Parts: sequence; structure tokens; C-alpha cells
Amino acid sequence: MPVASGDVLIDGRPIAGLRPEQVRRLGVAAVPEGHHVLGELSVIDNLRVAGHHLPGRKREDGIEAALDTFPELRQKLDARAGSLSGGQQQMVVLAQAIVDRPRYILADELSFGLASVIVARLVPAIIQLAADGVGVLLIEQFTHIALRISHRVHVMERGCLRFSGEPEELRQNPDILHSAYLAAN
Repeated sequence: MPVASGDVLIDGRPIAGLRPEQVRRLGVAAVPEGHHVLGELSVIDNLRVAGHHLPGRKREDGIEAALDTFPELRQKLDARAGSLSGGQQQMVVLAQAIVDRPRYILADELSFGLASVIVARLVPAIIQLAADGVGVLLIEQFTHIALRISHRVHVMERGCLRFSGEPEELRQNPDILHSAYLAAN
């Protein structure tokens, strides 16, 4: 989508208008809503495709890092990605982002349609990525998840920033969230 106003910068470089693969080369990986995998390909091929632009050793190291994050996927490497559960597919999608060893991950509705046990598995992976120095932008409708793991929160209402601050500020003033949700409906 075109930028309505302002700038979107990575290390001072404007990225508005760049193709997705150009943005990815700048160290930004996207984890879109809805756990979209390449369903006909195996899990390992999904990971290989995610790192197709990397030289061989870097790609293999990235795949190993992704599988270290989600060791349960090692047992599924030859399985068709489309045959996995929704939670396993979301692990594959996040693992695809990790293969690239990004500096930033944009995760949109990581918990969308998933059982709480799977969300409980994904959240620590996001926390660890952030602890390892990866910048994480988590777009999440379940505010209890976002507030629990975020250092900074932003509330948007109809595309406009309504609040920006510390999670504790938002916890102490839940009316900000309630009014934003009610106005969006």
C-alpha cells in the first residue's frame, strides 16, 4: 500500500515503494496473518525456498537456526506443509522468517485461529528473537499477549495512532483499548 504520509525507513533509507524482496534483503521478514505455507511443498522445501537467495552455507545455517527454534518441525521435514495443523503451519511460517536471520520481523496476528497451547509455544520464540536482538513488530488483536511481551505498545484506530507508550500505561488505562475496539466496529 502506498504511504499516506510520513516515511518508512530502515537505517535511514526510505523503503516505501520497494518490492518485497528488496525490503527482505534489507533485513525485514514478514510473517503474514493466516499461516500461509507453500502447501504442496514439504516443510524442508518451504524453508529452502525462504532462503533461496542466500548462499548455500548461509541458507543451511539459517535453516538450522529455524529448526533449533522449532525442534518439533525436524520430525515433519518431509511432510507436505499443507497437511500440518494450523499451529504447525504457523511454526513453519515463523521458521521461514528465521531462515533469513532478519534484523526485523513483522508478525501480523501471530495467534490468529490458533489454540492457546500453540500460542503458548509461539510467544517464547518471539521473546527469544527479541532477546537475540531482532526487532519485532507484533500486530496482535489479543492484547493480553501483546501487553505481556512488549516493551512498547501502539494502539491504532481506523489507521490513526491513538496511543503510544509503555504496556503498563495501557494496562492502567484500559479505556483507551476499549474505545479503540468499539470505534472500529
